[in-house]
Amino acid sequence: MNKPAGALLGPGRYYGWGWDAFTDCLCGGFAVAPPFTLTWHASEVARRALADVVEDPQDGLSSFEEIVRLLERRGVTVVLR
Repeated sequence: MNKPAGALLGPGRYYGWGWDAFTDCLCGGFAVAPPFTLTWHASEVARRALADVVEDPQDGLSSFEEIVRLLERRGVTVVLR
């Protein structure tokens, strides 16, 4: 998950790899602190690419849905374009 770093922290920035690094990025400090609005351009491309990836079979959500859900739980307004 290096690509979202540019969207959340600025071009060329890196905050680590994986789910834990992504969630850490939303806690402020060295990264961004919600609340803010994230406009996700070409979100349908990401939705299709991550549609078959299910991290937790119990909840049945795709990785795309998990990402959006996490962002919203952390106080980010997500606008899908």
